[in-house]
Amino acid sequence: MQKEKEGKEGKWERRDNLGRRPEKKQFLSRRENLRRIRYLADYQFGEGAGMVLFPDSVKFVISPKTGRVRQITDHGKRIATIKPSSGWLSLSIEGARRLHSFFPFPKLRVVVMNEVSEFIADGKNVFARHVVDVDRSVRAEDEVLVVDEKDALLATGKAVLAAIEMLDFERGVAVDVRAGINREINKEMNKNKRRDIKI
Repeated sequence: MQKEKEGKEGKWERRDNLGRRPEKKQFLSRRENLRRIRYLADYQFGEGAGMVLFPDSVKFVISPKTGRVRQITDHGKRIATIKPSSGWLSLSIEGARRLHSFFPFPKLRVVVMNEVSEFIADGKNVFARHVVDVDRSVRAEDEVLVVDEKDALLATGKAVLAAIEMLDFERGVAVDVRAGINREINKEMNKNKRRDIKI
């Protein structure tokens, strides 16, 4: 609920319940949005990530309220979402694939036992007892790539623990998995089936 408050010059202005001014709309050019998104990816994931994730062919889903980028897609596939709460990029499986093929092992990786790889690929969370190796620079809340012991991509998600905690702890969730690779494969298969039926 918005309230009216008197400003310094005696004029009334709109504020929300926390006393904040409403966010101003800021519609930027496509070129400027692309520049900013690439810069953000380089900062969050490492140099070169921006160009790999977001080639010139990407499209932006813009918030009509704020004018800010909410999602980035490429050829109909979602690459990443910008989380409104933090401003960081949240990866889809397609985005994870691009970073996995670009960055050498072990960057951004959380390695799990081969025995649980199918469960993780189905979208189940990673527990600390299943972690056999991890990029030592991973911190809690970081976006990570979950791989098996042969470095095959299984899932993407958010680290709940820091790298050293994943290796030391015997209990608890290490990675909150957002999407497993099997779910994406099933989606693609279902799309192809629907296409065949139409034909």
